Amino acid sequence: MNKFLKYSLVVVAASTLSSCHIYKKYELPANENVYVNDFKKSLDAPVDSTALDYLGWEKVFTDPTLQTYIRMALDNNHNLEEARLNIDIANAQLKGAKLSYLPSLALAPNGAMASFGGSRASWSYTIPAAINWEIDIFGKILNRKRSAKVSKEQMEDYAQAVHSQIICGVASTYYSLVLLNQQLALSKRTAEIWKDQVETMKLMKEAAYTNEAAVVQSEANYYSILASIPDIELAIKTTENAFSILLGQYPRPWEVTTNLDFDLPVSIENGVPLSYLAARPDVRAAERGLASAYYATNSARAAFYPSLSISSNGGFTNSLGALIVNPGKWFIQLAGQLTAPIFSRGQNIANLEVAKANQKKAMLSFETTVLNASADVSDALAKYKASNEKREALEKQVESLEKSVNYTQELFALDQKTTYLEVLTSRSALLNAQLSSLACWHDKVASLIALYQAVGGGR
Repeated sequence: MNKFLKYSLVVVAASTLSSCHIYKKYELPANENVYVNDFKKSLDAPVDSTALDYLGWEKVFTDPTLQTYIRMALDNNHNLEEARLNIDIANAQLKGAKLSYLPSLALAPNGAMASFGGSRASWSYTIPAAINWEIDIFGKILNRKRSAKVSKEQMEDYAQAVHSQIICGVASTYYSLVLLNQQLALSKRTAEIWKDQVETMKLMKEAAYTNEAAVVQSEANYYSILASIPDIELAIKTTENAFSILLGQYPRPWEVTTNLDFDLPVSIENGVPLSYLAARPDVRAAERGLASAYYATNSARAAFYPSLSISSNGGFTNSLGALIVNPGKWFIQLAGQLTAPIFSRGQNIANLEVAKANQKKAMLSFETTVLNASADVSDALAKYKASNEKREALEKQVESLEKSVNYTQELFALDQKTTYLEVLTSRSALLNAQLSSLACWHDKVASLIALYQAVGGGR
């Protein structure tokens, strides 16, 4: 072994010992942010398949009609298809990164004709095969492969986020349609009641039990209800159009349920642990971005170290030496090359500084994503609890106002010093309470859907 080779091996060995950290696999670093630390602990926690964040959407949205619409949207949505194509691209890039460990093989056959001083032309040919193999001593290929794997996982997280948005978007729009149809049905029922009331007031006026003012007031309230119906119908039409876009269909009416029973299949009275944030696709994607930045920094460090490649040429030729030899003969060449950066050190230092800065930015982005995610969960929980308490109170109010309408109507019919204004007031209060109760029901449903999406649901 000559001195140069011995020296090269010493340099390689010393450099390898000093660059062991380049081979270290990414781990989420400890952080002063309590949410980030909770996320780090949750990565090693066992998965609870019955927890809210791991429930499949079919177990949450059990309405058969809604399930049909969700499947239709998942089949027709272009954003989801684009996300799937991005996963295919990331898989191809990962495959290329893994194949970088293998040697490259090139075949370049060639032939030529030569004639010297009018001599007879002679043919020469070479059929060479060149093999080049980069030995991954300092983790350059390793870090590229790990980075490609993280990128693929990040694309899967983005696809899951799109998947979840589609499911919860369809559910949200669907229940908006349910609300509008319930409001329309309530308004039409109330209009029929008030229409009958107008006829009753006219008969009572003819019998001298009331006056023209009461008749006019009843008519005015009846027309007020009729005037609100076109607004609700218009809202239904525009919502159906938006729903059609979500489903990838041409605008048309859509059938919705009349059943207002909807709740999450798990108890959330004790809140959602912050560790559930680990299941959110946006949080996972941000954490993958941090991992990708970590491997980019390792790659920038690896650029300071030399690269070792082994190349070999071999094949069949009839041109060996100065004269053309016939028939052809086999030939082979083997060489090793150690390339160390010298004049590019300044550029490598700059690249490393940029990589470190990007890694810090990725950490800040991850922290922000975790904090925003925790706020989303907290907001959804607060809205759910508030709307649930409010709806319970409104349902009791509706029950009391229904009794009030009946009592007031009876007293007015018996002429017990009750004016028709009191009848109108009680009926108007009942209608407003019923509409408020429906709106509060929708707020509760919307908060449940938001909570399901906030913990990363939608699988």
